[in-house]
Amino acid sequence: MAEMEDRWLSVGDICTYLGVSNDTVYRWIEKQDMPAHRVGRLWKFKKDEVDGWVKAGGATDPSENKKKRKGK
Repeated sequence: MAEMEDRWLSVGDICTYLGVSNDTVYRWIEKQDMPAHRVGRLWKFKKDEVDGWVKAGGATDPSENKKKRKGK
């Protein structure tokens, strides 16, 4: 059963898991270095890698960080 929990997740799976849209996931891959792996034409994800990225602030909008630093 643990093997199934460690399976590769599709874009749809990771969207459901994080509660965001496909566009958001593709933007994070392109602009915010979201951990994703190409398998042919598809993007695949490891849940533990994505969890670590989110916890490290990877999903935070960079423009929001700039505003917070400036006190806005």
